[in-house]
Amino acid sequence: MIETNASTPHPQPLSHKGRGEQASDQHGRAGQVNPTPIKTKPSLIWRLVQWFDARTVGLYAVMLLASAFFLFPIIWMFGTSLKTIEEANSSQLNLFPAVPQWQNYTKLFSEETFYRSYFNSVFIALIVLIGTVTSVCIVAYAFSRLEWKGRNLVFGLMLGTLMLPAQATLVPQYVLFHEFDWIRTFNPITIPGFFAGGATLIFLMRQFMMGIPKDLDEAALIDGANPLQIWWMIIMPLSRPAIATITVFLFVGQWNALLSPLLYLQRAELFTMPIYVAQKLNLQESPIPWQDIMAASVMFILPVLVVFLLTQRYFIQGIAFTGTKG
Repeated sequence: MIETNASTPHPQPLSHKGRGEQASDQHGRAGQVNPTPIKTKPSLIWRLVQWFDARTVGLYAVMLLASAFFLFPIIWMFGTSLKTIEEANSSQLNLFPAVPQWQNYTKLFSEETFYRSYFNSVFIALIVLIGTVTSVCIVAYAFSRLEWKGRNLVFGLMLGTLMLPAQATLVPQYVLFHEFDWIRTFNPITIPGFFAGGATLIFLMRQFMMGIPKDLDEAALIDGANPLQIWWMIIMPLSRPAIATITVFLFVGQWNALLSPLLYLQRAELFTMPIYVAQKLNLQESPIPWQDIMAASVMFILPVLVVFLLTQRYFIQGIAFTGTKG
């Protein structure tokens, strides 16, 4: 007898479909297409919304409003400098004139006193910057990196001078400079800067220098460097952000100074730009030539903008990194 295996599959019954029907079935299955979602390219506005969240948009809006608020006086000043005297004294609020009057600047550039005052301001600012920045860095280095007896006491006394108003020292300083026969010269304005004038600037530099690791000083001492070489070759290059910060503060303060030049110079050939601009404002003159005053003011603020643009990267770093350590 022949035993059949139960696990052996039984043959499938043959299909009764013809070849034509099988071909039509295969063609129908091949013609079926699975539905897929159509991808559409998002619009530019939608991509911007996805890129910027609400907090970022709000921050940029506030920054734009603040920028417009601070730029408005400069735009107003420049627009007024191109107006006629009638438009400058008009009660209507117009930022720009109907026809720009560039001859206002031509008239300004034709004045000899403008060039002389500009040169005096540049000369005084450069001398003060060189002397004050150098002396401030040396004093800040002594307060932050060197160990000497009474250092903290002297530093505290120096900070105590911040509580003394500058107006309280005008008369004693004037008497002292008069005894030196410095009145009607640049000396009362330029020479004091070589003696580290300004406790605030010394404090800023000291705080920044204290953040520099002292391991650099010790390594340089092992290599045979003296303190002066350490200051010049190590500390000064690393302190460029703080130096840029005090440079901007010094330049803006000295460039805008009116009281000291007016008090000590006392000669027209020594006058600086603030005095030159102030002399253009004659309240007894009617109508007041605001277009000439604004043209001189535009030329007056240009160096400040240039200095800030050149030092803004280091200036921002100096403000951010200058802490209150120590």
